Amino acid sequence: MAPVLGFADVLLAGLASDGGLYVPERWPELSIPASASTYAEVATAVMYPFVEGSIPEDDFAAMVADAYSTFSHPEVVPLIELEPGLYLLELFHGPTLAFKDVALQLVGRLFDYELAKRGERVTIVGATSGDTGAAAIEALREREAIDVVILHPKGKVSEVQRRFMTSVDAPNVRNVAIEGTFDDAQDMVKAMFADTEFRQAQRLSAVNSINFARVMAQTVYYVTAQRALAQPVSFAVPTGNFGNVYAGYGAMRMGVPIRQLVIGSNSNDILTRTLATGEMAMGEVAATLSPAMDIQVSSNFERLIFDMLDHNGEAVQELMERFRLDRRVVLPPAMFGRFAETFSGSRLDDQETLTTMREVYESTGKIIDPHTAVGVGAAKAHRGDATSPMVVLATAHPAKFPEAVNEAIGVKPELPEAVADLFDRPEHLDELPNDLAAIKTYVANFTAR
Repeated sequence: MAPVLGFADVLLAGLASDGGLYVPERWPELSIPASASTYAEVATAVMYPFVEGSIPEDDFAAMVADAYSTFSHPEVVPLIELEPGLYLLELFHGPTLAFKDVALQLVGRLFDYELAKRGERVTIVGATSGDTGAAAIEALREREAIDVVILHPKGKVSEVQRRFMTSVDAPNVRNVAIEGTFDDAQDMVKAMFADTEFRQAQRLSAVNSINFARVMAQTVYYVTAQRALAQPVSFAVPTGNFGNVYAGYGAMRMGVPIRQLVIGSNSNDILTRTLATGEMAMGEVAATLSPAMDIQVSSNFERLIFDMLDHNGEAVQELMERFRLDRRVVLPPAMFGRFAETFSGSRLDDQETLTTMREVYESTGKIIDPHTAVGVGAAKAHRGDATSPMVVLATAHPAKFPEAVNEAIGVKPELPEAVADLFDRPEHLDELPNDLAAIKTYVANFTAR
């Protein structure tokens, strides 16, 4: 079992030394002062209990304020009523137009702060299904104590997603397109972390959702949405890797009155199938209109399993090893019952996603991206009591998926003015085979420059 670590060590480690994911020993109880009115002020109050003892409160508050000053909307994550009782929480007003910015703009500053204090250097290695890579690169570009290598599956992210990564020309950043799927890329990242000698030699760290700092930052928008509506709320979350919806579970554990968490899946529906049957079975990854969710191994689900199995690390390890070996595992009945008490889910295929995008546009004039459409479809399937508010997490700006939007509504959304020249910027990327040894050599050569 990995040792218990303080926040700063968890931040820099990313993945635990035994290959597991870090979780808090306990979820702190929310305590938000009445004077907290801005997003940054609420965020500081929500997150500080996690970092207390590692970072002075004034320093942390300054980093939070600086992180969210990069967002184009004054509310940072505005809440928009789509129809009576159904809301969109727009999480895409950050620099790369995706919800990943909400966490990573802060995480980049946390890394800078802690590395400067220690006089150390790290290498960030991450896998992305589209948005994490761009947000990580934007947050970490030009930082002197950090090298960044981001893997993405070749040809399986949208052109806009790719260009947000590859148009960054920074000496500390490398983009790698690999043959294979996101799960292949994620497996290689985990394998590099599992190789103790390589991990230590390269000073590896992570900023994707295996890093608990990401989860911590994402709990905040669940808090602000519920505070704005001032009553118990349900959330519908389009998710593949389970990180975004797990943050909602964390907010619930901290005291946010959440009625239910609705998982929206595309055709890669391992999470909704698990909810329906109690069996977690890995299928083949299918390419869809919502590529950030084209995942069959939901890494953050392991965190929930740990909680549902009463923090029995050995039982979690055994279950996950059986899943990796057999590609399927039946959840213990008690655990499955607890899972189903909190979570529900729906699956939308591509045609249903397009139909949802079209219906929203025709009824409200609102343009949504395909991932958000999966969330809207799941929300409508599980609204139940329509008088109780349901909030859909709008995870990406529609301009990140112009082809899908155009197919749905006949309109090609334009990029915001700040990034309107994206397609004019030169790209910088390398291509490598789906081969762990080749990736490790590439990382070692880059950091040795």
